[in-house]
Amino acid sequence: MSKKTTIYDIAKKLNITAATVSRALNNNPKISEATRALVLKTAAKMNYEQNKLALALKSGKSFNVGVIVPRIDSNFFASVIRGIEEELHPEGYHVIICQTHDQKSLELANINSLLNAQVDGVLMSISNANDATKPNNPKEGIDIEENSIFDNLIKKNVPLIFFDRKKDIKGVSSIVIDDFKGAYDATQHLIDQGKKRIAHLSNNRDIEIFKNRYLGYKQALIDNGIAFDDNLVIECFSKVADGRKVTQKLLDMKEPPDAIFSVSDFSALGAIQEILEQDLKIPEDISVVGFSNEPFTKFMELSITSVDQSPTEMGRIAAKVFLEEVNNDSKIKSEKHVVLSPELMIRKSSLSSASSAVTA
Repeated sequence: MSKKTTIYDIAKKLNITAATVSRALNNNPKISEATRALVLKTAAKMNYEQNKLALALKSGKSFNVGVIVPRIDSNFFASVIRGIEEELHPEGYHVIICQTHDQKSLELANINSLLNAQVDGVLMSISNANDATKPNNPKEGIDIEENSIFDNLIKKNVPLIFFDRKKDIKGVSSIVIDDFKGAYDATQHLIDQGKKRIAHLSNNRDIEIFKNRYLGYKQALIDNGIAFDDNLVIECFSKVADGRKVTQKLLDMKEPPDAIFSVSDFSALGAIQEILEQDLKIPEDISVVGFSNEPFTKFMELSITSVDQSPTEMGRIAAKVFLEEVNNDSKIKSEKHVVLSPELMIRKSSLSSASSAVTA
């Protein structure tokens, strides 16, 4: 059995002190970048492995960070995770990814598991309370339990950072996009294409992002002198099948809509499938706009107009905010609220034949 390489072996090889090697391996700012690079290169050549347990005991950190998302089979959340990892891996952190599948019970279980694993922080997008597993007992009971979990994180001084979907909790930072503006711009675009009866595929408006998208849609109608019709607002899950189902109801109306703005690309795709199934033309008969700019929206033959949310940048910023908090030695707790600007990606599903301003 070969002997494990130690920092003393590296120090002897480079003719420097073991303390210098240790500082270089742990990104101590007192060490020059040239020395750090040389130590890391030599350590790799000598197959040196840091004792993570000893490092954790010495620093009081596990160098593990929990990331909780509703699901990972979405380009948006996968891109957020990529951004988080790009920032945290160079700093020696490992990311533990958990999914809630939009279920409160799984969300609470994930937080408890991460606490038991002694993670250094939790970065999360909260689950949609309006899920199929939501019990029939009063909602207040769930909120009390959920809030106690968040309180437990805060009491243990474990940094909690929300991204995309958030709760307003004192002392907790968040990184979101301007959902109101994204929805307003999407609706305004449809109005500019001559659409006047615009339906809205919403989601649970107890969640702030969906509430803001609804308000942005509504305000754009009002600002353009178009009467708001509550019958054109239908709540559904952000799934293809649900988009089809509610669009069928809209098309069965005495006065069906001439456009649909959806809070999700997936329900927007379902809407498109149902519209085409009924031998209607897009965008001539009905225009469709989604939200999130999933990759399929760009590569479909009938490309879908959608609102881009800059997910990778959102992940990077969330990670940077975490690093600021975890490395903050002062007792003054920082709280940051970053709002990113959305971008409307205009494509075939909403663009009138008179216009040609298609974006990527």
